Amino acid sequence: MKLATLKAGGRDGTLVVVSRDLTQCRPVPDIARTLQAALDNWERAAPQLQEVYFALNSGTAQHAQPFDETQCHSPLPRAFQWADGSAYLNHVELVRKARNSEMPASFHTDPLMYQGGSDSFAGPRDPVCALSEDWGIDLEAEVAVIIGDVPMGATPTQCAEAIRLVMLVNDVSLRNLIPAELAKGFGFFQSKPASAFSPVTVTPDELGDAWRDAKLHLPLLVHVNTKLFGKPNAGADMNFDFGQLIAHAAKTRELEAGSIIGSGTVSNRHGSLHGSRIETGGVGYCCIAELRMIETIESGAPKTGFLKFGDTVRIEMKDAAGHSIFGTIQQTVAKYRGQPGQ
Repeated sequence: MKLATLKAGGRDGTLVVVSRDLTQCRPVPDIARTLQAALDNWERAAPQLQEVYFALNSGTAQHAQPFDETQCHSPLPRAFQWADGSAYLNHVELVRKARNSEMPASFHTDPLMYQGGSDSFAGPRDPVCALSEDWGIDLEAEVAVIIGDVPMGATPTQCAEAIRLVMLVNDVSLRNLIPAELAKGFGFFQSKPASAFSPVTVTPDELGDAWRDAKLHLPLLVHVNTKLFGKPNAGADMNFDFGQLIAHAAKTRELEAGSIIGSGTVSNRHGSLHGSRIETGGVGYCCIAELRMIETIESGAPKTGFLKFGDTVRIEMKDAAGHSIFGTIQQTVAKYRGQPGQ
């Protein structure tokens, strides 16, 4: 089934069930007012939500209304936990190769992961806000899962069974702020602003054969300023599946229902050059940093700039028939107009 959160209804929005073709939806306050409430009582709520989903798809649902992606928040407007992995070692290798650094052997057996800000996710059509272009604004297109309760020390198999929902994410990075933060030895904070998730989140069974081995085997489509920038397959070259990523996060702590785990930037190998540009027949990239790394490896310096105010980013995924699965993340980069310093 497919679920979304409309912005109406307070800070955590209003949960709606969405039809498979993304044209109709129905609020379900009698089942759960918010997605977090549904996740907290998943065993009870899921079968009832599934009944609504069947009714929407068959045209028999009462109180159905048109579904408008522009009115959506991220499925969880805020979450108890947002932990992002780095499951695609091609991405990690490129980062290190660009600075002439070897990748430690442990990276092949133990995934990288950071804990991101989860108190204020952006909506899928909200702007990417920053105070300065000099911060090096970059997109990062990824797949993410929402989980149920996971005990400490759970196995990857147990963790894979705890996956409730799948969605897409733009995990924005401020590249020029990262080096100084990492140099302190304490990880990302200022360099990782609000992430935005796809309008719709879906249960793994909805993905059919594309969901196997706790991976999503479909191309992730990325456009920058309407130009195709990347189309790597999210299931290819994923060195750690979602069961392994969740198990890594749960090694020393319990994970609560509604926690979100990200895949890290989707990245494919292609021929002799990692990823390879769309223009030369490759699958492209899911972040600008990778293209800059390739340029550095090839010519000694990057040529492509990071995002500027007014630039747009579009992230989506389609099924074998060409239909959108999760709806579209479409964001414009904008100067923050709040009240900085107050």
